[in-house]
Amino acid sequence: MSPRLAKVIINGLLVGGALVALFPLLWMLSVSLMHPGEADALPPPLFPAHATLYNYQELFVRAGMGRYLLNSLLISTAITLLSLGVNLMAGYAFAKLRFAGREKLFKSLVGMLVIPAQVTMLPLFLMLKHIGLVNNYGGVIVPAMASAFGIFLVRQYARGIPDELMEAARIDGAGELHIFLQIVMPLLKPIMVTLAIFTFLTAWNDFMWPLIVLTGQEHYTLPLGLASLAREHAQDSELMMAGSVITVVPVLVLFLALQRYYLEGLLLGSVKG
Repeated sequence: MSPRLAKVIINGLLVGGALVALFPLLWMLSVSLMHPGEADALPPPLFPAHATLYNYQELFVRAGMGRYLLNSLLISTAITLLSLGVNLMAGYAFAKLRFAGREKLFKSLVGMLVIPAQVTMLPLFLMLKHIGLVNNYGGVIVPAMASAFGIFLVRQYARGIPDELMEAARIDGAGELHIFLQIVMPLLKPIMVTLAIFTFLTAWNDFMWPLIVLTGQEHYTLPLGLASLAREHAQDSELMMAGSVITVVPVLVLFLALQRYYLEGLLLGSVKG
């Protein structure tokens, strides 16, 4: 087989695989633009006969999707900013600062990665209920302020920062906070972007924990709002697809726009660790 033919076959297989992966998303977008009941025809149409934004209008005017969208933006942004601060400081401390029990504590932290999240949900819910954080945004935000994976990721990356930089700053009289803010944080920018994207996507798509801790519909995020919509409009395929588009497209665009930085941070972290 000639190299040119092999290249054509490989590229053809890649394009075919991409089309198979993208088809559900494209069909979801197409159905969301159809008139009510149009998608129920047999065989189902691939494209709308006359595209309409009626389903999106119904979501925002009658189904309260605008409130769910704002809730998701608020919760995901707050979680991202707070977790960045906590994970960066903790990861740097485990990588560069000396304190009693550091290695044992870090091993315990790594061990938490193998514990399923479902195991901790009941005790966490009882703790939040005791301090009055059930059915408000804090019940979702506070438990996500730090993660074992985030601390581990930052620690592995920060280990590649030369110790001589911090020692020179200490000799010049710089405090630990100044060293962290002015010297360390600029060097952590690649992993900061990676961690921010990962955290935002996780918070945006989270369904189980908000379902447990948010009991009032006024606090629902987009995944919860979409599930609630499915119970009331199970037969309205076009409306459900419009809700799915609103839920999926923002984070999909965000990831596609920043995927280069996301992958770069992961790869650099693995090399430096």
